[in-house]
Amino acid sequence: MQGSVRFKDEGIAIDRAGSGSDYARATNADGRELVFFCPDVTDASTLKRVQQFTDHGYRVTVFGFRRHRYNSEYQPTWPHVPLGFTSDGRYGQRLGALLRAIPTIIARRRLLKEASAYYARNIDQLVLAILARFISFSKAPLIYEVLDIPQILIGDGFASRLIRAVERMCLRSTRLLVLSSPGFHRAFYDAVQKYRGDWFLLENKLHPSITRRRTLPTREGQGQRPWVVGYVGLIRGQETFDLITRLAERLRGRVIFKFRGVLTTVDQARFDDALARHPNIVYGGPYLPHNDLEDIYGEVDFAWALDLEHTDHNSRWLMPCRFYEAGYFGVPCLGVQGFEVGSMLERHRIGWTFDEPLEESLVRFFEELTPDEYIRIRGRLRAAPRNMFVAGDDVRQLCEMLV
Repeated sequence: MQGSVRFKDEGIAIDRAGSGSDYARATNADGRELVFFCPDVTDASTLKRVQQFTDHGYRVTVFGFRRHRYNSEYQPTWPHVPLGFTSDGRYGQRLGALLRAIPTIIARRRLLKEASAYYARNIDQLVLAILARFISFSKAPLIYEVLDIPQILIGDGFASRLIRAVERMCLRSTRLLVLSSPGFHRAFYDAVQKYRGDWFLLENKLHPSITRRRTLPTREGQGQRPWVVGYVGLIRGQETFDLITRLAERLRGRVIFKFRGVLTTVDQARFDDALARHPNIVYGGPYLPHNDLEDIYGEVDFAWALDLEHTDHNSRWLMPCRFYEAGYFGVPCLGVQGFEVGSMLERHRIGWTFDEPLEESLVRFFEELTPDEYIRIRGRLRAAPRNMFVAGDDVRQLCEMLV
């Protein structure tokens, strides 16, 4: 399957609910032991991936760092080896953390030797996984997963060129590259890194255990009450937030913006100031995906999927989690024309996209949108197949490729 890609799964999604207690019930009859190197054991994407591997018969041991963010008090129910703390964007600190993790890796070399597969997320963990294989004399296949292309990999400076070179070298040792968006392969790994190995598309779809109810009731009063736009997840990109602030000022009485999640690259003081000045910007705090997503999306009419943090690379190429979350719960997304998520919305006609100038385009949209037009698009979205948003046969295919 040289250079292969899967755009969607063709099978039936798994309906069995998953939880930490399911770990002990994993069959593991064929001795499938997976070691997972991750940057944050508390991150929702880590929890989802571990559960998916467990669902498909792997015994998973996580070698992971922690980061100071929401869910930071979470204690994994599956075997894990703590490696310390790291910070977003602080590459010097992260290098030091990797070096400090080496004695822990050496002490666990017997466990590492028993692994039938190594799975690493992001470049830091890929380097650590390669070192772990070397230390333990393991020949198990190494899989490299990428959910974002960080700024450091794109720049023209010495550090960026060095990290790209390190990644290219490490890619030679990997059996498979796993990407969450086809845009990452097309625009970066093929065009920039000249990667010609096997790769697999594993989108940021919902785990089946989250999907308790598909069809939400239609919210009453559309056309008479303000439209509600939900921004769910990591709240990032000061330019994105500034655009929302300007829209809130111009669309007061017509649109309400609801935020749920945690701030990453948005200034806390400016965020608090906007909340105080604009009654139609509200913040509901952090959330737990397994418990809260259904209620969150049941309170909004649109999902905000305009990411303006890195419009020349990562924001343009990624497929955000909120596309799958909102799509499953029948809430149309708002995206940018020419971006990967915008192209998906246009291809299936299940949302709206906007071109520059974004502020004027969005203001005009909300001033002219009719309830009938909204109901038509939402109806198309609710008719979309379940496996467009929920993980299923794609995960099974990946697990079979790890054997």
